[in-house]
Amino acid sequence: MALRSVDEVLHQLLADAPIWGAESRDLARALGAVLAVDVFAQIDVPPAANSAMDGYALRAADVNEGQTLPITQRIPAGALGSALQAGSAARIFTGAFVPPGADAVVAQEDCELLGGELKVNIVPRTGQHIRPQGQDIAKGQLILGKGHRLQAADLGLLASLGFAAVDVGRQLRVAVMSTGDELREPGEVLAAGQIYNSNRPMLAALLSELGVEVIDIGIVVDTPAATRAALQQASASADVVISSGGVSVGEEDHVKAQVEAMGSLDLWKLAIKPGKPLAYGRVAGVPFFGLPGNPVSGFVTFCILVRPYLLKMLGAEQVLPAQWPAKALFDWPRAGSRQEYLRARVVPSTDGMTVDIHPQQSSGVLSSVSWCNALAIIPVGKTVAPGDRVDVIFLRDLN
Repeated sequence: MALRSVDEVLHQLLADAPIWGAESRDLARALGAVLAVDVFAQIDVPPAANSAMDGYALRAADVNEGQTLPITQRIPAGALGSALQAGSAARIFTGAFVPPGADAVVAQEDCELLGGELKVNIVPRTGQHIRPQGQDIAKGQLILGKGHRLQAADLGLLASLGFAAVDVGRQLRVAVMSTGDELREPGEVLAAGQIYNSNRPMLAALLSELGVEVIDIGIVVDTPAATRAALQQASASADVVISSGGVSVGEEDHVKAQVEAMGSLDLWKLAIKPGKPLAYGRVAGVPFFGLPGNPVSGFVTFCILVRPYLLKMLGAEQVLPAQWPAKALFDWPRAGSRQEYLRARVVPSTDGMTVDIHPQQSSGVLSSVSWCNALAIIPVGKTVAPGDRVDVIFLRDLN
């Protein structure tokens, strides 16, 4: 049976992902969440004309060569001044509302005080150093669209408009289970033949970046009964189940068989490298992903396939990571039968972006994932020579 392509599988997964509904969430808990509605400004920002610097508010027409102006008021940020009388000036500070009657602000370094009165050493223009009302945002303006994933700056923007909470995609609960008798948790003593469980903290971190609640099922021993019990626990407590390991064809790989017995397996094996043995289906009606136990393969398949699926569930508009072309600094003469994702590092250059790859592309070299900031995509049947253009996916900022 021919392996299914990455694009075909990704299309199937996104079509199958259920939309998870919405909830109102405080801004303090909204980082990484996806907007469930369009957000419109309820006020102007700034709400009134204000000073762009420390200085003096006045009428530009009142400034004549050699003339001094009396200073009639002092207006710090947060205070309201009174209407400015013709022929006078107001001491004003950055962010303070410009008083009625004033039409310019002169920076303090362009002025001097003479006997308590103000001498202006430049000829100001109307509107100088004044931020007009609504300069940043006008009331009624669309600020952020439905499906947008909230970043730190977005939360500041929403707060500046007075929003204390916002409607976002309902938080997902994702259960993570690790399979393998050889696994031990970091901090434990390793016996002969044992390794540390690197998948658990890596997958938990990748999920946490999406703002989901991670339910840790722990390490599952390699028996059908233990695998079935873990899948039952995971599906009863979470909205999505993700396992690492146990989906290959070895005698100790029990996850695939138990998923088929408890639900359905809709996908198994695809034309991707690393990560061919990837499973997708349902356990007791709950979406299930079986990632390869190899941590490099698990990382790549999560980023390319699982992450877009979860973002679609959360209601995100942009679910696929951005791809950009870069000039290859490496040679890849082997045309493969599976689409390959090489651990790569992109750097800027004088003629655009360049990309090089880690010298060790074995799926067992997790240090290559820590080193890279991108994945270089090598399509089926393609080779790469230095100077060729290749598409890259940035991992440090997937969206």
